[in-house]
Amino acid sequence: MPDQTTDVVAGVLDQHLADHVAVAGAMRELVPLVREIGSLICERFASGGVLYTFGNGGSAADAQHFTGELIGHYKRDRRPLPAVTLTTDPTVMTCIANDYSYDDVFARQVTALARPGDVVAAFTTSGRSPNVVAGLAAARAKGATTVLFAGGDGGPAARHADHALLVPSTQTPRIQEMHTLSLHLISEMADTWAAATESTPEEPTA
Repeated sequence: MPDQTTDVVAGVLDQHLADHVAVAGAMRELVPLVREIGSLICERFASGGVLYTFGNGGSAADAQHFTGELIGHYKRDRRPLPAVTLTTDPTVMTCIANDYSYDDVFARQVTALARPGDVVAAFTTSGRSPNVVAGLAAARAKGATTVLFAGGDGGPAARHADHALLVPSTQTPRIQEMHTLSLHLISEMADTWAAATESTPEEPTA
């Protein structure tokens, strides 16, 4: 790679790292909200609720990552927690998209599955994806509690969010990086809670 190109790339990479550090630092202001959302999810799990997640593209990957940490485990050996990502069934997704529209792929699943006491969490960098907005609106109509992981002002999706965790950035990479941080923090809370509430076998009596 020519020296001039190397210098340009190095400058771009340095800027990415600087931007990441700046946004990560700004996330300290959102820690109370992260704790609130984590506590809410644990409370709903305790009362038999289910967490449903969804998003598009990289945000779909974040939604699936979150579910994986909960059904699997984050750090501790404990019971699986009830979480479902709506993008993981391609048959259902393509059926709805083909028979209705792509804008309906989350709303129709939420309408079928979500109930009061459940939590429906959407991941989106802009908050403007029509299918995400429709999915959150459908969740509210079903009586579920809605959580939005987005950036900037949250876009139209914020109108349908009971809790909106908005990363203070408009850059897609930075928003997605902070979504990963946020889901890890909440996974830590859920992991700790679930491990602490596991029933322990009774000691045998003579």
